Amino acid sequence: MQNIIRGSSGSSGISGRSELALFVTVVKVKVVVVEVVVVVVVVVVVVEVVVVEVVVVVVVVVVVVVVVVVVVVVVVVVVVVVVVVVVVVVVEVVVVVVVVVVVVVVVVVMVMVMVMVVVVVVEVAVAVAVAVAIASLMVVQSGVIARTN
Repeated sequence: MQNIIRGSSGSSGISGRSELALFVTVVKVKVVVVEVVVVVVVVVVVVEVVVVEVVVVVVVVVVVVVVVVVVVVVVVVVVVVVVVVVVVVVVEVVVVVVVVVVVVVVVVVMVMVMVMVVVVVVEVAVAVAVAVAIASLMVVQSGVIARTN
């Protein structure tokens, strides 16, 4: 009885077969634990890879958004520059037209002044001629009157 309790090998009552079964069970548990650890490591690696891919996608999206914003800003700046250039050209054309109109008005006024000067000179000449003619007639008439008397 003591052999059954202590076992044939002198252990604490567990037979050789029981020891082998216990050893096999421990090994199976260790294998299951190793498999669980491997599965956990694989899951962690897969999660890390997915997180890295998500971060890469987010970075790419941010870079694309930044590039689009930069392109939009450049297009807006180009449009503003074109509008400013067009406005400057229009203002220059308006200034040239105003200067041409002012020059034409000045020339017309100068021509009118010259015409008025010529008219005044002609009127003065006509007045002098009329005065001379009247004076001549008066002299002639006074001479005729003096002769007839």
